[in-house]
Amino acid sequence: MGYNAPIMRVLMVSKALVVGAYQRKAEEIAQLGVELTVLVPPAWHDRRGRQEAKPVHTAGYAFRTVPIRFNGNFHLHYYPTLARELDALRPDVLHMDEEPYNLATWLALRAAAARRIPATFFTWQNLDRRYPFPFSRFEQDNYRRAPIAIAGNQDAAGVLRAKGYAGTIAVIPQFGVDPAIFTPADTETGSPSSFRIGYAGGLLPEKGLDDLLRACATLDGAWVLTLAGEGEAQPALAALAAELGIGDRVRFAGRAESTVMPAFYRSLDAVVLPSRTTPGWKEQFGRVLVEAMACRVPVVGSDSGEIPHVIGDAGLIFPEGDVATLARHLRALMDDPSLRQRLGAAGRQRVLARFTMARIAAETVAVYATLAGERA
Repeated sequence: MGYNAPIMRVLMVSKALVVGAYQRKAEEIAQLGVELTVLVPPAWHDRRGRQEAKPVHTAGYAFRTVPIRFNGNFHLHYYPTLARELDALRPDVLHMDEEPYNLATWLALRAAAARRIPATFFTWQNLDRRYPFPFSRFEQDNYRRAPIAIAGNQDAAGVLRAKGYAGTIAVIPQFGVDPAIFTPADTETGSPSSFRIGYAGGLLPEKGLDDLLRACATLDGAWVLTLAGEGEAQPALAALAAELGIGDRVRFAGRAESTVMPAFYRSLDAVVLPSRTTPGWKEQFGRVLVEAMACRVPVVGSDSGEIPHVIGDAGLIFPEGDVATLARHLRALMDDPSLRQRLGAAGRQRVLARFTMARIAAETVAVYATLAGERA
């Protein structure tokens, strides 16, 4: 998929792009007629831990760190030097890779409007949450200033409309997968001594990992569960594993660098995302799913939020919180290598059709072209 428009100057501000693997999207964008500058904070820290900015995929565009204030506060963080960056770069488009109710987005879009630079924002917010002042004001002001919004899923697009956004909405996941990096294992490894189950992401209550532990505790035979990530729920999960008598089968691997994740997935027989919806959150995408699917590893996910739409018919889905059905899916995969192979192959094909970095980059550049055209 290509794009042959004249070169546009685009400034993207994204705390998500501190992650090296995610930077492949920026490389793909830069190949499509975009003179791209990406600004990220030196690090971002939240309930999942601290993520340092690691430039890994930076060919063809400028990647720089800039100061951030109130790091870790989703609503109040902002970039104090951004107005000066806009003056120095004079981009044709500003892409604020951030939610519209945040101070960072409000300050950025206000600065862009003062300089007559068209701007867009990104939203994952798939629950119709009403925010108190001043965040409600930030949100509505950003709705007026952005003629096009990028929503990560259909539910997020619906929330924008419900809250009064009147502009164009492009539904594009924030990131895809590079299928040349997230690849299947070169050869079959034979029958491992244990069935290898994995999870990657935040160790947080809403991720439903206690349900995964309870499901694993009912499995017969040899199995091992590896949890890659950090978060506030880790002590409680370790205590539950011990209580269930499975502490010796559960491995807490810590946060892994994005560059080693393909090898992590290839070491597994199944990846599980057991998220549970809360009053303030439901699963917005589930990147671990598309990464595992690209590596031809079968996936199991709950029906929280966007998970069923990501998996489609290329994996197994269970009602969130339903430990018995989750355990049944794991037993099916454990007992049937042909099922694992079939779902793994279907997952890889689904990623190639829908979730590659190249596809998402091309759709994003189309948004930029429309914004730049409106400015002209």
